[in-house]
Amino acid sequence: MSRRRVRLGVGILSAGLLLAGCSGGGGDGTAKPTGSGSTGSKSPAASGDTRSSPTPGPTPGASTAGLDFSPDPGRAPKTRAEAVRLAGTVAGTPGDLGPGFVRRSPYESGPGDWPVLDANCVWQREPLPATVLSTLTRYMELPAEDGKGPIRVAAVATVHRSVTDAEWEMAESLEEGLRCPDQQLRQGERITGLLSQGAVFGLMGNFTSEDTLSESAKYYSDELGGPRYYYWVQSRLGQVTVAAVGKGAKGRADEEVNTALVQGVNQMLSRAQTELEAPE
Repeated sequence: MSRRRVRLGVGILSAGLLLAGCSGGGGDGTAKPTGSGSTGSKSPAASGDTRSSPTPGPTPGASTAGLDFSPDPGRAPKTRAEAVRLAGTVAGTPGDLGPGFVRRSPYESGPGDWPVLDANCVWQREPLPATVLSTLTRYMELPAEDGKGPIRVAAVATVHRSVTDAEWEMAESLEEGLRCPDQQLRQGERITGLLSQGAVFGLMGNFTSEDTLSESAKYYSDELGGPRYYYWVQSRLGQVTVAAVGKGAKGRADEEVNTALVQGVNQMLSRAQTELEAPE
């Protein structure tokens, strides 16, 4: 592709991203999915919700100002089969994260459900909502060695039915942490003191996506101890959202986690752009 791709390693996804802001969402024990929602809440498309829409995204086929991304309506997935293929193409792999990363077992999530934050701030698995065509999570790690614990990363690609659906999920992700700054990820895993920051393209150094979120917290694990470093990033291009979550361990620097997530999210954004953009 001759068009300049989403710029890698720049801006909002760089290590040291400012996280001093409002509280934000969390994770499901491996990765908070892009487009996760709260139990009992319904998306506008599924419930006839008449809430005002989030800040409008780009008109299909129109270039997002400055991003060098011109979505092609003809390439947008419209069926579940098309979305499954796209999610599988975009979702991160060990090679995206850097040298030494390998697959965990299981490597991929099932296609029919995703995590939802319930009323007690505990993550549960629930069926995909009507607004989501497909989502895929892949689980990876940098194995323990030389007295250092493993760095565990999960990378997610989610294909929504529309840009508006994807925008709603980004907005809801910020709202979750305001409600639940402390969260139970799964049995034996929790996070506390969650902080998050969001930015649309062009603000706070975000030059990689139409909008992005990042979150930081203290992570506690029965297996790995704690507090450990926890960092999460979610970004959106059109109707596709991508995310990566990293969990530190004994002897691992925060920068090691940041670097893996930066590389992983940027690679996913680049593949999403390649799949969705209009030909020259």
